[in-house]
Amino acid sequence: MAAVVRNRHVCIAIFGKFRGFSQRFGAAACSRQCHSVTETTEEELWRQYHETKQLTQEQKPLCKINPTSVFANNELCMGDVEVYGFDYDYTLAHYTEELYPLIYNLAKERLLMRNKYPDSIMALEYIPGFAVRGLHYDIEKALLMKIDAFHHIQLGTVYRGHQQVSDEEVFSLYDGTHVPMDYMSSFHGRGKQMVQLMDMFSLSEMALLCDITEFFLKNGIEYDPEYLFYDVKNAVISVHLSGDMHKAVAEDMDRYLERGDEVSQVLRRLAGAGKKLFLITNSPYWFVQRGMEYIAGPNWMEMFDVVIAESRKPKFFTDQKRPFREVSKTMGTCKFERVTSLRKGQVYIQGNLQDFRHMTGWYGARVLYFGDHVYSDLADPFLRHGWRTGAIIPELEDEIKISNSSSYKDTISWLLALQGLIESQQKYRHDPAVKTVLPEWMEEMKELRHYTKDIFNPQFGSLFRTHHNPTYFSRRLMRFADIYTSSVANLLHFPIDYTFYPRRSALPHEINYDS
Repeated sequence: MAAVVRNRHVCIAIFGKFRGFSQRFGAAACSRQCHSVTETTEEELWRQYHETKQLTQEQKPLCKINPTSVFANNELCMGDVEVYGFDYDYTLAHYTEELYPLIYNLAKERLLMRNKYPDSIMALEYIPGFAVRGLHYDIEKALLMKIDAFHHIQLGTVYRGHQQVSDEEVFSLYDGTHVPMDYMSSFHGRGKQMVQLMDMFSLSEMALLCDITEFFLKNGIEYDPEYLFYDVKNAVISVHLSGDMHKAVAEDMDRYLERGDEVSQVLRRLAGAGKKLFLITNSPYWFVQRGMEYIAGPNWMEMFDVVIAESRKPKFFTDQKRPFREVSKTMGTCKFERVTSLRKGQVYIQGNLQDFRHMTGWYGARVLYFGDHVYSDLADPFLRHGWRTGAIIPELEDEIKISNSSSYKDTISWLLALQGLIESQQKYRHDPAVKTVLPEWMEEMKELRHYTKDIFNPQFGSLFRTHHNPTYFSRRLMRFADIYTSSVANLLHFPIDYTFYPRRSALPHEINYDS
């Protein structure tokens, strides 16, 4: 375990040196090399270009980031945490890729039967990997897009159906690329005309929205984008509320649910260390019971001090009036007695956080809650109630593996160096030589940026970045999560009293001390 921690620290140090390298061959260094640029010829500019490129190729290979590590936005001492809370879906329970076409097909059937959509939509099939989580959908314009942390649309990631919308049309529709705050998002990711699709289940919803839009466009069927959005949204909600998805998963656990041996080890280690554990989930208890038996064995409830199902988050964290109901584990029905305490070994539904805190005495920073939904699971506990929070981001592991690849690291290294060359020449852009060479460098930088996007996802790129800026998803993740990782199981790599420290990154106006 010590080796894992040491390796992570070494990686951070090397990464910092890489940042320094990028800066050394950025604007400042290139300005020093090009002090006589007014007399520089095209040949001299290209010589500097090739020398810089050679230097980037000769640098020592960057070390790899551990894909199963835990990453800190905010300092968190696990030794101070006395109570651990967990969501269920995509936090304790991780589903296979088979779940997305299941939701997609069940929702598609509802559109046919309830909304009388054309029979031909039944031929549509779920396309794996078309979208990524955290995208915004313009309800009025039927456009799916990625937006960065500064509310700007990433050009090249706007889709109507399966068709990429041109930059010119984006400029026309939005008067540029900036999207006003009230247009795109409220506290829980819903604005006047846009919704941010944040949970893992939304991948099926995005695919169905785009597929039916494409179907309507190709077949010349006029439609109202708002009607389409709510039809699809309600169909997907119905898949959950009806229990059809839960029944299908419960009938074939091996197909839809991943084994959770390491997750079970984490829970047992925490309980064995005297930590209090609770579960708050929106899923029905019978479904959680089946899943947790599959993941952690028949005695899983012995590890938890409180179990709450059908909580209806995020309302659970804001509604102060909805009472708890105790569930009979044998009958599956609610008892009639008023709940005045939350007892170990019992199951409760609904309720609210105010009563939860009053009955348990679990307040503030002593509590660490893990969930996969940045808004529904983490925002209110973090901002309103002072809980520490951990985000479970299943996609993180694959993204890190891609960013660890030699092709990606080499491209980023050269992209940053080339950007530095371009930046250093801007003040001389009216010189004949610079005027000739600079557009070629700019075009190459554009191609490099496209590559670093497409390597993650051809349509929308990385979940975390829009070229050099963080995505809007990343911004909310950094705002509402103290730590984040790909799986609860990754806690096994660290001592139970470990302190997670955020990486100190230089702000634009600061010196990079690592360089």
